Amino acid sequence: MKKISILLAVMVLSLQAVCAQNIFKAKIIDGDCGETLVGATAIIQGTDKGAIADADGFLTITGIPDGPQTIVFSCVGYETERKKFVFPLANPGDINVISLEEDENELEEVVVTATRGTRTFNDLPTRVEFIGSEELEEKSLMKPGDIRMLLSESTGIQTQQTSAISGNSLIKIQGLDGKYTQILKDGFPAFSGAAAGLGLLQTPPLDLRQVEIIKGSSSTLYGGGAIAGLVNLVSKTPEEKRDFQIQLNGTTAKGLDVNSFYGERFGKVGTTVFASYNRNWAYDPSDVGFTAIPEFDRFTLNPTLFFYPGENTTANLGIEAMVEDRLGGDMDYIRNGHTEEHPYFERNRSQRYSSRLSVRHKFNEAGSLNVKNSVTLFRRKISIPDYRFDGDQWSSFSEVSYVNSGKRSEWVGGLNVWTEHFSEKQLTPMPVRDFSINTFGAFVQNTLNLSDRFILETGLRGDYVSDYGFAVLPRLSALFKINSKFSARIGGGFGYKPPSIFSEESERLQYENVLPIDRKFNKLERSYGANVDFNYRTSFADGRVIFTLNQLFFYTYLRHPLELKQESDGLYRFYNIAGNMNSKGAETNVKIMYSDFSLFLGYTYTDAVVRENGHRYAKTLTPKHRLNSMLMYEIEDSWRIGYELYYVGKQHLTDGLMGKDYVTMGFMIQKIWDRFSIYANFENFTDRRQTRFDTIYTGSVTNPEFRDIYAPLDGFVANAGVILKF
Repeated sequence: MKKISILLAVMVLSLQAVCAQNIFKAKIIDGDCGETLVGATAIIQGTDKGAIADADGFLTITGIPDGPQTIVFSCVGYETERKKFVFPLANPGDINVISLEEDENELEEVVVTATRGTRTFNDLPTRVEFIGSEELEEKSLMKPGDIRMLLSESTGIQTQQTSAISGNSLIKIQGLDGKYTQILKDGFPAFSGAAAGLGLLQTPPLDLRQVEIIKGSSSTLYGGGAIAGLVNLVSKTPEEKRDFQIQLNGTTAKGLDVNSFYGERFGKVGTTVFASYNRNWAYDPSDVGFTAIPEFDRFTLNPTLFFYPGENTTANLGIEAMVEDRLGGDMDYIRNGHTEEHPYFERNRSQRYSSRLSVRHKFNEAGSLNVKNSVTLFRRKISIPDYRFDGDQWSSFSEVSYVNSGKRSEWVGGLNVWTEHFSEKQLTPMPVRDFSINTFGAFVQNTLNLSDRFILETGLRGDYVSDYGFAVLPRLSALFKINSKFSARIGGGFGYKPPSIFSEESERLQYENVLPIDRKFNKLERSYGANVDFNYRTSFADGRVIFTLNQLFFYTYLRHPLELKQESDGLYRFYNIAGNMNSKGAETNVKIMYSDFSLFLGYTYTDAVVRENGHRYAKTLTPKHRLNSMLMYEIEDSWRIGYELYYVGKQHLTDGLMGKDYVTMGFMIQKIWDRFSIYANFENFTDRRQTRFDTIYTGSVTNPEFRDIYAPLDGFVANAGVILKF
C-alpha cells in the first residue's frame, strides 16, 4: 500500500510539472507594412528556449514554465523587441501578433549609393547585387592585395587575364568585354582607359565598406561605358568609434601584403587613412620558364578629410597616390638580367594620383544637393624587347545633382562633365595616338511607389560626346512585391561606348603596332538590353531552415561593336564591324541557411555570339557554363570556416582552339578575438592550372607568342595572416 501511495504521489507531481509547461504562439510582422517576417526569432530571456518564424511568419515556443517571462523578438534589419508575459496565459490558444519596426541604423548600412537615391536594397526596382562588410572581410582573407577574387566569384562575372606574364586583368559581365564595364569608387569613375587593365590588381579591399554591382546597361546615371554594367566600390567613412586595423599577410607564392586602415570622427571633422604595401617576388610553379605571378612592388596612400559644419551639410576631400613597378617574363631574365638566351620581359611602371571632392547639403528632410569633382592622372610605361609604350592619361569628372525623396516618389536629376585626355610620347614611327574626349550630360530619374506592391523607375539621359555627337538613353525598371515570399523585377535600357584604343585586344599586344582611333571612320558603339529576375524566400522545418532563390534572365544587343583586326601590312586597326554582338543567358543563385551554416550555389549560362557579314561565331574567352558554390560555418565574432568549389566550362580561344573546362576548390579558416584574428586560406588546393593541360605560349623562349589565358597559372597557393584591431 505504501508503494502505491508513493507511485500516486509521483504521478501527481509529474502531472503538475507537465501542466506547468506552457505554449506560446505568435505571428511576426513588419510594423510598417504588415508583411510577415520569415526567419524572425523569439527567445525566452535567460534560457535557450525559442523558435524561428516559418514561411507564413508563425512560430511556437513550447515548454514554458509558469510565472512572468520576457520574450525577445528579433529579425535582421529590425529593432529588437522585448515583451513580458505571465504564464499561464489567459487565452493560451490565441496567436499573438508581434510587430517589429525597421532599424534605421541597420538600414543606413544597406542604402545603395550607386542609384544616387536614398532607397534601401530591398526597395529598389533596379536589380543590385550587394556585398556587405562581412563578406568583404572574408574575401580580403583570400586575396588581400586586390579585388579580382572578390568580383570573379560572383555569378555572371568573369575576370579575364589579358597578359600571361604580367597578370593584367579586366572584368567581364554577362559575356561582354571588360571595356563595357564601368568601375566606380564612391560614385567617381576610377579605372578607365589606360588604367583599366591594371585597376583590379591595384585595389586592396581593406578600406571598402560595401560593393554594389548593377548588371546590364546602367548608362542613365553614369553615361557611356556602362553597357555591361557597373561596379561601385564604396569606401568606409569615419565613425565616433575608432576603426584602426592592420593586416599582415604572406603567401606560398612569394607574396607579402601589409594593409592598414584608420578612421575616426572628432565632432565636426573626421578622417580616414588607407595605406598599403604589396609585394610579390617572381613565381613560376610550373617551371615553364615564365612568370605565373610577376615581380612587383606597390605603395598606396589614400587619406580623406571629412567635414560636418552643420546638421545638414557634409563634405569630404581625399587624395590617392599609387606607385607600382611590375616585371614579368623570363624567370632567368628577372634573376640574372638580359642575356641572348633569355631576353624576354614585360615591365609595367604605373602611377596614379587623384583628388576627390564631394559636398552634400540637405535643404530639408526630402531635398538635398550634391556636388562632386575628381581629377586623376594615370601614368603608364610598358616595356618589352624592342618596343616601349609611354603615355599619360588626364581625366576629370564633375557633377551637380539634386535628390528629392518623398514617401511615394523620389526624383534624381543632374548635370555632369567628363573629360579624358591621353598623350603618348612618340617612341616609334607609328602615328600619334593622342586623343581628347569631352562628354557633357544631363540625366533625370524617378522612382514611384504606385502601390505597396508595385514600384516603377524611369530614367532618361542625354549626352553630347565631342566628335561623336549625341546619345539619348532611356531606361525603365519595375519591382513587383507579389507577397512576403515572392517578388520580381524587370528592367531595360540603352547604352553607348566611345571608341578607344584601350581594350582587351590591344592590351594583349601591349599596344604595339596598334593604329589610333580614326574619328572620321570609327563611331559610337550603341546597345540596348533587358533583364528579368525572380526572388523567392521561404523556410522549412518549423523555420529552422531559410531558403532563398534568385533567378535572372538577361539579354544585351551591341550594334556595330569595335573590333581590332590585323591589316595586310601587319598593323592593327579598330573597325566597327558590319554586324552585331549579342549576349543572352541566365544566372541562378541559391542560398540555404541553417543554424551557423550557410550554403551558396550559383550557376551562370552565357551564350554570346558575334554576327559579321553574314557569318556567326561564338564570342571568344566566354565559357557557356560556370558554377560557383560555398559552404560557410560561422559563429559570430568567434569562428569562420569556409569551403569553395568552382567549375568553369569550355571556351573558344582566339587561335581557333577550344579551352578545356576545369574545377578549382578552396578552404579557409579564421579564428576571431576582440582585438585580433588569425586566418589561413588554401586556394586552388587541387592545383589546377593551365600549364597542366595546355600551353601558354608557342615559338621559342627568346621570341614567345603568348596564347589566351583562360585558367589559373599560379595553381595551389596558401596564404596566412593576422588582422590587428586597435
